[in-house]
Amino acid sequence: MKNFAFLLAFFASVAATQDIKPPSVDAAGAVLIDMDSGRVLWEKDKDKELAMASTTKIMTAILAIEQGNLDDVVVVSKRAAAAPKVNMSLQAGEEIPLKALLYAIMLQSSNDAAVAIAEHISGDVEVFCKMMTTKAHALGATNTYFATPSGLDGDMHHSTAHDMAIIAQYALQNPTFVSIINTPSYHATSNKRSHDISNKNRLLNEYDGAFGVKTGFTNKAGHCFVGAAERGDLNLISVVFASGWGAKGKERKWIDTKNLLNYGFDNFEMVEVIGEGQPAGHIAVVRSRTPQLDLAYSHTLTLPLIKSSEDVKITPQIPTQIQAPINADTQIGYAQIHINGQHFADVPIHTTTPATRHDLKTSLEKVLKTFFSLGADEEITITLPEF
Repeated sequence: MKNFAFLLAFFASVAATQDIKPPSVDAAGAVLIDMDSGRVLWEKDKDKELAMASTTKIMTAILAIEQGNLDDVVVVSKRAAAAPKVNMSLQAGEEIPLKALLYAIMLQSSNDAAVAIAEHISGDVEVFCKMMTTKAHALGATNTYFATPSGLDGDMHHSTAHDMAIIAQYALQNPTFVSIINTPSYHATSNKRSHDISNKNRLLNEYDGAFGVKTGFTNKAGHCFVGAAERGDLNLISVVFASGWGAKGKERKWIDTKNLLNYGFDNFEMVEVIGEGQPAGHIAVVRSRTPQLDLAYSHTLTLPLIKSSEDVKITPQIPTQIQAPINADTQIGYAQIHINGQHFADVPIHTTTPATRHDLKTSLEKVLKTFFSLGADEEITITLPEF
């Protein structure tokens, strides 16, 4: 393998990185990620398993959106109606659209609505929780286990700050989910009465560019919050678990979240590290009159990088040579991307032009085809003796 190394340095000075003040965060577990690339920009015990309270409902909602029909009418069971507060005061036998229940769980964290959704989608709360856990693991949130659809404390019910960021990153790709969580209020009607639902996410009104996501609190989890905000071309997701308890903790989760987001917007900018079609060197070709082929990167990679100091190393991994025939746009290797010495991603490398085969065997075949006036799609094959 030929190993070419290119170093892109985005820096004023190496010491400048050390001068960046970390965010003040009281939470027991916290993380800040770039929504587009998933890059972790800051963390505090991001992989520590903790109770996550009603941030659970992010998964409840996205599963219901994907698996259900928003216009479905949900019949509320006795189990759902008995769910503790926060709730909608749903009554057993009440019929209400699934869409209304989604607004209820995401805007005001209604536990009865979460149970009703789980039973409607899967027929059973426990089955729905297994679906939630399976979905989380498929997304890469492998340190998460859902025991309830509401987020109420349960045996083994836990996640990590990083896992919840991954789940939120996935959910925020869904336009219906984003529309729901950004709605200030919603008026729902069932077969028995009407429900006025108000959004309890203060970040939407208190932070420029905020567009999500979900609050949470239980006695075990403390105050939790998953936030999201956009400024310019930078989209950030923050997660804080156990920012505190009581009135102080309730306020602290907002402070922790804003401090995290401010840290990201103040210190990072989006940089195009690799552009689609950008030259990536060349490769030798054997058994062809084309001695070498030009190479290019197959797609664009844009990353959030610290404005003052970051090192990005691009190391193409390609063979020393390839053998004709080769088509254009054939992947022949990839580039390893390292940020500050840590591997982050691989970007495919492809050929930009073709190379036809040219050796004794193919030359004889071409001569014979011309001599006998064979059609373009007619084949002639020559077997040469081995020496």
